[in-house]
Amino acid sequence: MDCASHGGTDTSTDPDLDKNQAFERGHAAAGLTPPDSSHKSNGELGPKTLRRLAQNREAARRSRLRKKAYVQQLESSGLRLARLEQELQRARQQGFLISTLGDQPDSENGDAASSFYVEHARWLEEHHKQVDELRAAVGAHAGDGDLQAIVDTVMARCDEIFRLKGAAAKADAFRVLSGTWGTPVERCFLWLGGFRPSELLMVPTIIVLLASRLEPLTEKQLDSIDVLRRSSLQAEEALSREMEALRQSVTETVAAAGSSSLSCSDDDCTGQMAVAVGKLGAMEGLLRQADDLRLRILEETRRVLTTRQCARAVLVVTDYFSRMRALSSLWIARPTTGVN
Repeated sequence: MDCASHGGTDTSTDPDLDKNQAFERGHAAAGLTPPDSSHKSNGELGPKTLRRLAQNREAARRSRLRKKAYVQQLESSGLRLARLEQELQRARQQGFLISTLGDQPDSENGDAASSFYVEHARWLEEHHKQVDELRAAVGAHAGDGDLQAIVDTVMARCDEIFRLKGAAAKADAFRVLSGTWGTPVERCFLWLGGFRPSELLMVPTIIVLLASRLEPLTEKQLDSIDVLRRSSLQAEEALSREMEALRQSVTETVAAAGSSSLSCSDDDCTGQMAVAVGKLGAMEGLLRQADDLRLRILEETRRVLTTRQCARAVLVVTDYFSRMRALSSLWIARPTTGVN
């Protein structure tokens, strides 16, 4: 009994053992693994801990991917911005943004010409909404009254864009002539700042669609359209001759100013250049006549067609111009081969 009592007393009073037990109890209370050989390795962690670690790793991976995508987006945006700046610089050089010889034009006129680019973009967006409404009405076999109302709205909007275009031409005819609001392909096919009216009457798709998807055009309608086409061609040719004569006249005047400066005073040269500027003022009148012709052909074609035919024609013509704009995107995106 004495030996047993003595052994128990030695165990309970060992100061090193008491310290180790207290240290282990403290780690246990704090949820920590004691730093001895009994602590668990990663392979022995509980399922909740492993799941939490896996979720953290996945979140970190997604964060890195998002950061990488963001950096790539910034780089792509920077490239697009650089391209836009280059296009803007080219537009300045071509006269879209006026700044010639350090002289600034009248602010009101300059704003009127520059704002047409923005106004045309807004008009085009609204025009497509109206055409989509018309397309839905045609597809739903709406009555003539409903179709007529939508067509009237579309034509009224056409009158509005021509009015804005006229104001822009009055401010600076050359911006309108160059068609800076359009795509490169559209600008290539411009005629006096817009489309050739006769092209709309010669596009085979229009006649084919009107004849196959609507009630067939009567002989009288076909004859009327042919008369309009020939009338438009004659007017276009007359305006083209006037434009060519204007170009020739301005060229001769500028050339004369250059030759006279060799023997005449600077005042004489300046006077000749002033004459050339005055001749260029006729450009506005030619552009106005071209737009008047475009509107006239549109209105007269509308009168030839029935309400339903006219609705279909608006859709066909709008799709035609949309494809012309899309042609620029296809051209830019075309595969190109490297030059050796």
